[in-house]
Amino acid sequence: MDARQKITPYLWFNDNAEEAVNFYLSIFADSKILNLSRYPDEVPDLGGKAMNIAFQLEGQKFIALNGGPMFQFTEAISLFVGCETQEEVDELWAKLTADGGQEQPCAWLKDKFGLSWQIVPRQLGELLSDPDPEKSQRVMQAMLQMSKIDIATLQAAYDGV
Repeated sequence: MDARQKITPYLWFNDNAEEAVNFYLSIFADSKILNLSRYPDEVPDLGGKAMNIAFQLEGQKFIALNGGPMFQFTEAISLFVGCETQEEVDELWAKLTADGGQEQPCAWLKDKFGLSWQIVPRQLGELLSDPDPEKSQRVMQAMLQMSKIDIATLQAAYDGV
């Protein structure tokens, strides 16, 4: 791993880490597998499968493990993706919820592997942090009605339209 990244998220999958990593690589630019080790063939149920996969998404390094069914992902941790445009929000949302992913409230979703993501346009933070409490509260109320964030709807709430 790159010494410049001191903390690396380590993701525990049952037995589909390689499928998950390839799925994520297909979605995010500047993404690649950095290292892959496999279980020896004689390991029951996991022989020949990826054991650890070091990979990079948009410059962020991760490690995926095929660790078995003992632990599952929860919403207690999520991957936050900051977006610049509605098109980027829409594209990431569609790809990450495809094939069994689940929409969640307020910019959250679960992908088909159960990993939680937040797909958040930069504008949401800007509008919510406006010093005018009436404007920021209108934005908050609009956001609470959404799953996937719609920037135009947030802006209309902010403008009082």
